[in-house]
Amino acid sequence: MVDHSYADLSLAALYDSLNPWGPGDDFYLDLVMSAGSVLDVGCGTGQLLRRARGDGHGGRLMGLDPAAAMLVQARRGGPGVEWVLGDLRSRLWHGNDFDLVLMTGHTFQVLLGDEELRAALTAVRAALRATGRFVFETRNPAARAWEGWTPDRTHEVPGVDGSAVRVRCEVLGPPAGDRVTFTETFEGPSWDLPRVSRATLRFLGPERLAGFLTDAGLTVVEQYGDWARGPVTAGSPEIITVARPA
Repeated sequence: MVDHSYADLSLAALYDSLNPWGPGDDFYLDLVMSAGSVLDVGCGTGQLLRRARGDGHGGRLMGLDPAAAMLVQARRGGPGVEWVLGDLRSRLWHGNDFDLVLMTGHTFQVLLGDEELRAALTAVRAALRATGRFVFETRNPAARAWEGWTPDRTHEVPGVDGSAVRVRCEVLGPPAGDRVTFTETFEGPSWDLPRVSRATLRFLGPERLAGFLTDAGLTVVEQYGDWARGPVTAGSPEIITVARPA
């Protein structure tokens, strides 16, 4: 068995099949279309920004991702978008660059350490205009989503060659504080060995999120528990946060 991640071209090519357009994408697309300039942090294959440009967005769109394989996919179908390899610390932001900064696809949860998270939020604040918004979602720790990430819940997605790729998820041990580590295993007829992607996610509740944002000069103005803009409750799957510069 070989260790892989979405930096692997073969897995990056599967990303949109694994994560088809849904209510969360509609939620973010509305925000993008109403903003003059947008930075999508952890843009992945660029599905959101490509759709926005195709729907007529005429302003500045920038997608930022640390995985070159993801940007290979983005550049195949995303003309007119700035695709940038790196993370928030890769550039010097000037304080009036963007009306909207996004972290979709639970990207926020890969910021594991306190200092890493603070540095990222400081960069977000620096990239935003005074009237801008920072919007992101995290899985609600109270809902304990990881308890459903079990190997028996396999599913199939179409591979690049049309053959079925089987995907299964497995949590590696109990949570370590607010962190959960898991693997995704991909098996397809075109691969000699399964591909295995290992990741750790951090689950922060509303109060701790607000604390980190405040420290970075950002203020929570709205928070939702689902894509229909319902309130955050113990059973809400998401914590969708809208913040502005303080």
